[in-house]
Amino acid sequence: MRIFLAPMEGVVDQHVRALLTDLGGIDGCVTEFVRVTDHLLPEKVFRRYCPELQTDCRTPSGTPVRIQLLGGKPGPMAANAARAAALGAATIDLNFGCPAKTVNKNDGGARLLQQPERVGGIVAAVRNAVPKSTQVTAKIRLGFEDKSRYLDNALAVFEAGADELVVHARSKKDGYRPPAYWEYIGSIRENIAIPVIANGEIWSVSDYRRCRQLSGCEDVMLGRGLLACPDLARQIKTAAGTANCTPLTWGRICQLLFDYYLQTKALYPGKFLGNRVKQWLVYLRLRYPQAIEFFEAIKRHRDAAAIESVFQRHLQAFQT
Repeated sequence: MRIFLAPMEGVVDQHVRALLTDLGGIDGCVTEFVRVTDHLLPEKVFRRYCPELQTDCRTPSGTPVRIQLLGGKPGPMAANAARAAALGAATIDLNFGCPAKTVNKNDGGARLLQQPERVGGIVAAVRNAVPKSTQVTAKIRLGFEDKSRYLDNALAVFEAGADELVVHARSKKDGYRPPAYWEYIGSIRENIAIPVIANGEIWSVSDYRRCRQLSGCEDVMLGRGLLACPDLARQIKTAAGTANCTPLTWGRICQLLFDYYLQTKALYPGKFLGNRVKQWLVYLRLRYPQAIEFFEAIKRHRDAAAIESVFQRHLQAFQT
């Protein structure tokens, strides 16, 4: 069983990757997507999206990090993949799943799923451009407007030489609305001979079990579920008998949030101070009732002293 932390643009940066992987249970991470157009990007862009390049593409706790590229042209995607590999990336991940309108309007993400031959062309170009020792992985959805070509796209990724495939079990049109159609992933697994990782709508241990039953996948990728429950990966592995942990208390979660606030404080001065913490609290409210009160207490504050005062009250009240 492997559990991966999904990339989430504007949410899962190197700080979140470090904090969540330090809790344990996570076997790999993927960066936010590096947008590729017509040009070879400078080294500093890759290092900005993946500061872990300085540490052998691993978080401080040693968890591997994959660099994700997004774009619609084989040539530039291949050239930028080669540069990322030369900088030390052990795995290049290709994004064919992003549902964002801006991305799709600019010939990227899930839009490419309308043309499986283009998906395969990009995967093949990248595979040929990087060393054999560099893994090439891809992430798809089940389709764009519908799910009719889900298997065509999976086969295109496989036949083009990818080492692994992540499948978000919804179409672009489905967005993030439940349910996730995990049974389609089971069909994909029966037709391709590379590892398949299930993604989408896994919020709990019971969700994981049902996903595994319908998809046949032991390996999963968690996104919003891990933000709502930061130790969900450990809980899944504990339930499966491969780890041993007790669920985190709100006191521990609050300390985690405070550490995140301190790490990112200098990055978001003035009117943006605390925005990342507030964003994370939106997810935590789904699992922890105390996060609702915390969010209400902090949501209008922009002053460091006021924000830190709220933290101190909650840390004192719930610390274990």
